[in-house]
Amino acid sequence: MAEHRMIDVNGIRLHIAEEGEGPLVVLLHGFPESWHSWRHQFGPLAAAGFRVVAPDQRGYGRSDHPTDVAAYSILHLVGDVVALVRALGEEKAYVVGHDWGAPVAWHTALLRPDLVLGVAGLSVPPPVRGPHPPLAAMEKAFGGRFYWNYFDRPGVADAEFARDPRTTLRKFFYAASGDRPGEIVQPLVDPERGWLAALEDPEELPGWFTEGDLDVLTESFSRGFTGGLNWYRNMDRNWELTAPWQDAVITPPALYVYGERDLVPAFPGTPEFIASLPERMPSLHREPVELPGCGHWTQQERPDEVNAALVEFLRAYS
Repeated sequence: MAEHRMIDVNGIRLHIAEEGEGPLVVLLHGFPESWHSWRHQFGPLAAAGFRVVAPDQRGYGRSDHPTDVAAYSILHLVGDVVALVRALGEEKAYVVGHDWGAPVAWHTALLRPDLVLGVAGLSVPPPVRGPHPPLAAMEKAFGGRFYWNYFDRPGVADAEFARDPRTTLRKFFYAASGDRPGEIVQPLVDPERGWLAALEDPEELPGWFTEGDLDVLTESFSRGFTGGLNWYRNMDRNWELTAPWQDAVITPPALYVYGERDLVPAFPGTPEFIASLPERMPSLHREPVELPGCGHWTQQERPDEVNAALVEFLRAYS
C-alpha cells in the first residue's frame, strides 16, 4: 500500500504517495486529477523493483496552491520535479506523466536530461514549440471557443466547476473516456452555456472508475479548480519561456502511449505529428503505443497494458 506524507520542494509543500524500493519513478498526474490517478501503477511498478512516487502537483489536492497565476509556469513545474527528486535523496529518476503531467515530464527530460533516466508520456505527445503562442493561435482558429481559451478566462471555469465538483468530475471523466459512444470531436465551448452543459451526465460510471474513486477525486478538489486551471493560463507564457529550447530534441530514452479514442491525439495536426515521432525522436524506445478503444484516462482505463509497457520500458534502461 502506498504511504503518504508532505515534503518541502522548490519553496512549496507537496503531498506525495510512495511505495516500493529501487530506482525512483515519479508519476505526474493531469487535469482534473490527483495522485490517485496512478492507483493501478503503484503495486505493479513496486513489484517490478522500483520506488514509485506520485505527488499532488502544485495547485492540486493537499499540496500548496500558490495564488499567483505566474507561479504555475512550466519552469516552476519542472522545478518541482527536480527538487522532488533531490528531496527524496536521489540523483536521477524516471519521469512519467499523463495529460498535463506529460508536458511536465517531457520538459523535465528536455531541460534536465542529466537528471532523467527515461521519460514516458501518456496521452499528450512530446512538445513542439510552434511559431505562435498556443492560446492566441487557438483563439484565432476557433473564435475563442476552444476549451483552452475558455479555461484561460479568469474566474469563469473556476466558478462553473466549483458549483458541484462531483458532477463536474463525473461528467469530465465520462466525456473523455473511451466508453462514451460517438465520434471524437474538437472540444469547443459555447461561452454562454459553459463547458459542462454539453457533457452527458452518465447514469452509471464506467467499470474502471468507481464511486469510491469519484469520492477520493471529489475530496481532492475541495479547495476548488483554480490551481489546475492556472496551468492553462500559463500556456502563452510557457511558449515565451521555452524560446531557448526551440527545435531542441529530447535525448533521454522515451516512451509515448495514447488511446485510440483520446481527444488529445486528435487535435489539429497531432495525428500527423505522432506518425512522425520515430523520425523526430532518436531516443524513442519503440513506436508510439496506441491502445484500441481507450479514451483519455490512459492508465486508469487500460492499467494492465500501460503497466506492461512501463515495466518493459523501465527495465530496459535500469
